[in-house]
Amino acid sequence: MEVISRRFPGGTLGTIPPRSSPKPAAPSVADDLRDRLVVVGQGYAGLPVAMRAVEVGFDVVGFDVDVTKIKGLAAGESRVEDVSSAVVTSALATGRYEPTSDPERTRGFDVAVIDVPTPLSEGVPNLSHVTDAATVLASSLRAGATVILESTTYPGTTEDLVAGILEEGSGLVAGRDFQLGYSPERIDPGNPTWGFVNTPKVVSGIDKDSLDAVQAFFDRLVDRTVPVSGTREAELTKLLENTFRHVNIALANELAVFAEAMGINIWEAIDAASTKPFGYLRFTPGPGVGGHCLPIDPSYLSWKVRRSLGQPFRFVELANDINAHMPDYVVSRLTLALNRDKRSVNGSRVLLLGIAYKPNTGDVRESPGLVIAQSLRALGADVRVADPHVSSDAADMVHVELTAEEVQQTDAVVIVTDHDAFDYDMVRDHARYVLDTRNRVRGPRVESL
Repeated sequence: MEVISRRFPGGTLGTIPPRSSPKPAAPSVADDLRDRLVVVGQGYAGLPVAMRAVEVGFDVVGFDVDVTKIKGLAAGESRVEDVSSAVVTSALATGRYEPTSDPERTRGFDVAVIDVPTPLSEGVPNLSHVTDAATVLASSLRAGATVILESTTYPGTTEDLVAGILEEGSGLVAGRDFQLGYSPERIDPGNPTWGFVNTPKVVSGIDKDSLDAVQAFFDRLVDRTVPVSGTREAELTKLLENTFRHVNIALANELAVFAEAMGINIWEAIDAASTKPFGYLRFTPGPGVGGHCLPIDPSYLSWKVRRSLGQPFRFVELANDINAHMPDYVVSRLTLALNRDKRSVNGSRVLLLGIAYKPNTGDVRESPGLVIAQSLRALGADVRVADPHVSSDAADMVHVELTAEEVQQTDAVVIVTDHDAFDYDMVRDHARYVLDTRNRVRGPRVESL
């Protein structure tokens, strides 16, 4: 089987070489947009695509292997914070949204979008979910359809992995019989300003027809599309965005550690540097990084560079090391603070404010707060968590309401996630000691990271 990357080196646009069999007469999706869409994965990236597609007139099948999730969606219940249950209920009411875990319901699609997890397994990219999704779609693929990968991955995945699975399972040829492209998801959970529709959408294809089809599809869903010359460039775009943040956050974190040791207020320095109107972007330290983008995505790029070129991506690996050790630094700072007060971590009651990985969301994926809580418990601390956005069954620990009484009974408060819902003045007034990793509180009994 001839792979796409050999037809289009580097993913650049080109003309498909002549083949023994003629190109099917079926029109491309770019020329004649159809309305049957399959979105594989109904999580934080896939569900917004599905809901927006219903809104603009598509018939949408939302496929997911998580039966519990599908049952909830069928009942109008959303697990995705950026998509309300009311929106799902409205989509169901149109009769044009069908959540399902039955692969047979994916048949007959005109466009399919893959939005499945791409985790790391022992430091190595795990594309098993992408492989499974492509396998399901291959059995449903027909001439003239378009398949789009949105899951974050290393450059070459669309052409070298997805194309082969689709071709082998369908008997069709990518670029000749169906269109194939990549468009990185840019969902930022909890962002009140930039959502799916108004965030520019990078689009790509394995050839010009594929790019046209992918761009035509997303032009119906978002305000602006940004075409690039090939799928590898689009795949690298996503990794570049996240690696940029990862490295700069690591710089801020390491500066915070050194500034504290030298008796310098890192937050004042950051505020002062932020007044420069050019040549500087503000990044702040914290207890670590969480979610999918920062702890995982840059490692996809590092792995690909090492595997393809035999060289380490030193910036990424150093950033990984710095950011991964920030929860340990938080625990060590708390230990020193308790020791100054002639107390030990063992037996102390510690209240963590926020366990989600980012403010004003309930997302605990790869959250540094979980690591801090586990480390403190291992040292014998009585750990309590206050987080109005996280359900009590989302993390295996004691959840409490943030009240003055709770704060007064606590030996130390650690601000891990700075949700806007917290009463920081009350915490400052009633806490014996506060370790603030987000610079939200000032006071005589407060220390910043």
